[in-house]
Amino acid sequence: MSRRVGTVLALGVVLLGAAAAVLTAKAIRGLDEPLHLSAALVFKVAPGSSFSRVAADLASRGVVAQPRVWALYARWKGLAPLVKAGEYEVQPGVTARELLMKMVAGQVLLHSFTIVDGWRVADMLEALRHDADVTSTLGHDASTVGLMAKLGSPGVAAEGQFLPETYKFVAGTSDIAVLKQAHAALARELESAWTDRDPDIPLHSPYELLIMASVVEKESGLPQELGKIAGLYLHRLAIGMRLQADPTIIYGMGEHYQGDIRTVDLRTDGPYNSYTRAGLPPTPIALVSAAVIRATARPEKTDALYFVASPKGDGSHVFSTTLEQHNAAVAAYLARKRQ
Repeated sequence: MSRRVGTVLALGVVLLGAAAAVLTAKAIRGLDEPLHLSAALVFKVAPGSSFSRVAADLASRGVVAQPRVWALYARWKGLAPLVKAGEYEVQPGVTARELLMKMVAGQVLLHSFTIVDGWRVADMLEALRHDADVTSTLGHDASTVGLMAKLGSPGVAAEGQFLPETYKFVAGTSDIAVLKQAHAALARELESAWTDRDPDIPLHSPYELLIMASVVEKESGLPQELGKIAGLYLHRLAIGMRLQADPTIIYGMGEHYQGDIRTVDLRTDGPYNSYTRAGLPPTPIALVSAAVIRATARPEKTDALYFVASPKGDGSHVFSTTLEQHNAAVAAYLARKRQ
């Protein structure tokens, strides 16, 4: 081979190398261009899937334009083995490189379950059973009996033991795992409120605070009245007056409650009849929000002993210190209803 031919071949190799480098750099720069998305996309990375397979799947959906380049880049950077399995959501404007780092960080899509203030445990369990993102392990016939034992607190009544809040979790999380979050949140909130309580309230334990708060939860309609309603019931308790709270009657009636409390219901004795029995009911009667727990721990000071819905119809109440005043307020309320 002549020196001239060798020089030409060497130059060709250099030019090919330069061209490949340019093409490679251009391909890598393409990883910083937005993916082809007009709306958010949810996809799953199955356990054990190779990154090449993930790239091919997204390419088949028209999301990734150069799946081979993406996969080669991930292997070159040592990132491909670090991609976490799970469910991901990708938004328009995200680049392939950003999506890769999201999967390496395991930033999986989180779903949510909301426990509503004032629900009973039975309501919560029913909602959990119908949540498609939660794996049911308790079964369709699950009751509150034995539930707390599964959460590590045997012998504790389940009612009231879960904090109304929105809880985040990955798809497929078990119902027990969600309930553990909610129970732990309730325990923290209750302990904090008990530590910070007004020392003059006539309650002797965090559990008594939770029971009283559950009554307030079911009686309150407006946030600004929480402290006063709590103060009223604690005032009754302090002077030995029966709570006479309709929600305790309703709770005790269970499925027999049909929307009205009759005189016979008020007179039928039972553990939750706060008209026939003094003191607190034996357990909470609802799931209690953090705001109500705090309001009950530090209630508004009041001499009021009675309250009835206001004629305004805005969810507020009329508070009275004497039975005579209360009867007049009830008469005004009934007159408004007749109108």
